[in-house]
Amino acid sequence: MQDIDIREVGSHVDAQVRLSGWIFRIRSSGKIHFLHLRDGSGEIQGIVDEGEVAPEVAKLIKKLTTESSVHMEGVVKAEPRAPSGYEIHVANLEIVSIADNYPIGKKHHGPDFLLDMRHLWIRSPRERAILTVRDETIWALRSFFKENHFRLTDTPILTPTSCEGTTTLFETDYFGEPAYLSQSGQLYLEALAMSLGRVYDFGPVFRAEKSKTRRHLTEFWMLDAEMPFCDYVQSMDIQEKLFQYVAKHIVRTCASELKILERDPKKIEQLTKPYARITYSEALKELKKLGSDIQDGEDFGNDDETILMQKYDVPVFVTHYPLAIKAFYMKPDPKDDTYALCSDLLLPEGYGEVSGGSQRIDELELLEKKLKEHKLSQKDFAWYLDLRRYGSVPHSGFGLGLERLVAFFCGLPHVREAIPFPRLLNRLRP
Repeated sequence: MQDIDIREVGSHVDAQVRLSGWIFRIRSSGKIHFLHLRDGSGEIQGIVDEGEVAPEVAKLIKKLTTESSVHMEGVVKAEPRAPSGYEIHVANLEIVSIADNYPIGKKHHGPDFLLDMRHLWIRSPRERAILTVRDETIWALRSFFKENHFRLTDTPILTPTSCEGTTTLFETDYFGEPAYLSQSGQLYLEALAMSLGRVYDFGPVFRAEKSKTRRHLTEFWMLDAEMPFCDYVQSMDIQEKLFQYVAKHIVRTCASELKILERDPKKIEQLTKPYARITYSEALKELKKLGSDIQDGEDFGNDDETILMQKYDVPVFVTHYPLAIKAFYMKPDPKDDTYALCSDLLLPEGYGEVSGGSQRIDELELLEKKLKEHKLSQKDFAWYLDLRRYGSVPHSGFGLGLERLVAFFCGLPHVREAIPFPRLLNRLRP
């Protein structure tokens, strides 16, 4: 008898197989029992007829509880009415472990309870669908970069300096001197780009922001990319192609998950269309027309991004933000040096910024000046200045937040469901 995953049953119709997994639902009608089994690869209904199995198997059925683990043996049958298109007529059952009274039932549970039970909540069909979409999103991102000749590389998680600003750093002791959990691998990627050409990294980053919005986590996964001999417009072109590629992949590969999540694929297909591009000044005028009280020179908040996107069905690049509200490394616009050669990509439906990028300063003297203006240590950034000293070139890059993209694909109200174990301002467990 062959041990197989549930995903493989279609290749074993009318054959006897053994499946291993967890019972997530039990129904009985007289002496006929319906055991719903999952194994991580899929779900299937097992049918047990007490008149066709040994008496000891019938006794085992009465011991089963939700989330008990079992080995199930039987013959696979095609069944168009079944959600998977197949069912298994059970001949034998072996119990691996009987689960205690499962704490998550069919009744409504509040978000705090479910987050306390996150280690169990991730077993639900909805959460498994979300995490499957997350997996497919990651693979699509990696595939795009591989196909477009980017090198995957790694940047440190422990760093001696800040990248995005000192107010959102997690500090730790590093053998007697302060070190910080990384906010972004960008600065190190710039060094790697001068060796490997187009590069990207992908890993966890940390922001000590005291924020409780639906878009923020204190630990999340970021993909950063850097490209030598590339300006900010070319960077936007690459980002647009990237998101279009990933959106097409999700619609193509995650139809069943999107159905579970009740997410209309047409919403995702909006990312496959050409994107809009407007300047910060143009966006400011639109916001004021739409009733925002934002002032010139202020950065957009979550509400501003949501208001602005009410008039767009496709993603929008907002470019040329005021230099004063952006990071020290962003290149000023040569036409007006009060603005930066930068962009943020905003998603429709109120999901806000999903990626941000800029052309980097490539002149040594200007970068030294910006470090002084931002009151950053020349000593700490000496290695970064070396990149401008030894063969500097025009270069650009961007970073995207994985959880925000997954939240959009899945239609989630909060990014906390887009990561297996969310870290929030008030949550470190489980």
